[in-house]
Amino acid sequence: MDYITLKEAAEKWDVTPRRVNYLCAGGRIPGAVKMANIWLIPKDAEKPVDRRLKKSKTTL
Repeated sequence: MDYITLKEAAEKWDVTPRRVNYLCAGGRIPGAVKMANIWLIPKDAEKPVDRRLKKSKTTL
């Protein structure tokens, strides 16, 4: 299987490498493996859905 690095995945998905690292560590990218402290992501992996809640501005 072909893999890409955090930096390549970050450029592909338009996020920071730190965010990709967080997603890998959380098990949200299927097939991601850690080799010698470096995460490797399958080339055909899709960007995980962002599950963070967006807070709406409410007026009081």
